[in-house]
Amino acid sequence: MDDIGIGLSGLGLLFVLIALRVPIGVALIGVSFGGLYVLLGWRVAWGALAVMPYQFSANWVLSSVPMFLLLGFICYHAELTQGMFRAARVWTSALPGGLAIAAVFGSAGFAAVCGSSVACAAAMGRIAVPEMMRARYNAELATGTVAVAGTIGALIPPSIILILYGVIAQVSVPQLFLGGITAGLISAIGYCLVILVRVKINPDLAPVGERASWAERITALKDTWPILVVMIGIFGGLFSGAFTPTEAGAIGAFLSCLVGLARRTLTWRRFRLAVEETMITTAALIVIGVGATLLTRFLTLSGAGDYLSDSIIGLSANPAMILLGIILVYLILGMFLEPIGAMLLTMPIVLPIVQDLDWSLLWFGIVLTKLLEIGMVTPPIGMNIFVIKGVVGSIATTTQIFRGVLWFILMDLLVLAVLAIWPEITLFLPEIMN
Repeated sequence: MDDIGIGLSGLGLLFVLIALRVPIGVALIGVSFGGLYVLLGWRVAWGALAVMPYQFSANWVLSSVPMFLLLGFICYHAELTQGMFRAARVWTSALPGGLAIAAVFGSAGFAAVCGSSVACAAAMGRIAVPEMMRARYNAELATGTVAVAGTIGALIPPSIILILYGVIAQVSVPQLFLGGITAGLISAIGYCLVILVRVKINPDLAPVGERASWAERITALKDTWPILVVMIGIFGGLFSGAFTPTEAGAIGAFLSCLVGLARRTLTWRRFRLAVEETMITTAALIVIGVGATLLTRFLTLSGAGDYLSDSIIGLSANPAMILLGIILVYLILGMFLEPIGAMLLTMPIVLPIVQDLDWSLLWFGIVLTKLLEIGMVTPPIGMNIFVIKGVVGSIATTTQIFRGVLWFILMDLLVLAVLAIWPEITLFLPEIMN
């Protein structure tokens, strides 16, 4: 077997291991180490295993990941996000499906300090779903809205997926954050349109609430100050150039602690829990990232990476058809893999294609993130669905939640098409702020 054959066989074995539920980080490292051993022997394999973990984890930008994770977990456990939903509820109460729309805007607000769609869905699920059920909302609409609104957490900065993509693709993280703002807001507006149209067609899905007075609306805005303080601290410094991404995450985490202490919602137990969850999540991400780095080295040395990239480009002279093929691959992968694993698994193959076709790496990062987040709500492994199920208990079955997100998935595909066809929508803010 030649070197390319060894590389392709390693990829095949990798997918078999993932299908057998082997943790993706373990599968990546095991296959890459074994492949390097077969190609070049023990010394090279052990040398790569000794050097690559440090080369990946020592990247300074990557240190922003635990900072933003800590920020999100502190905001979640200190209950700093509840005011966003309450304010959105008061302002949208008279609209058809007003509470569901409030959940979308509340998720967008939490996304600005979170970076994780799972955490975003869990936080809003605890706050918004009980409110909607008390208002006699349809269970499918209530749970489906919160599940899909959680995906905004990976688009609106700070986003863990965008940080990791920026490190691997060597794209400016602040520029990616700016591109993510547009995509996140378009997604949120799309979800609100779905709610409005569905409730207009079938008013039984969501009773119309009472219109709040202007005094109540202004008073409700006061509840948003915890998140606004943190957001201004993060983005004011980050986009002005005063902070690096790591410093922005650290300052945001510090500000969230101060706000939590000021509101007396951050206890020692909650702080310790936030730190523990940050450590566990960071360790898991680093292991997967190291495995993806080793896989890149294995595919490069075997020639399989270039072979696959050239083969895919050779299938069609039309870049649009290649992009459509990449989109279909990620939509299928999203049904079975969690987003970060799917991204890191495929980057060694996809990035060379993007570079050969001279596509904007910034634009592709936003499209890729949107693709990965659609996978968070598609069966059979839609993680946000099971997060919401764990939060709401017997309020809705897993099948009902999957049915609830169906209309939103159609909107997601429409938004994805808009972002793919008109890259200038994504690149507008980065170019203005550059």
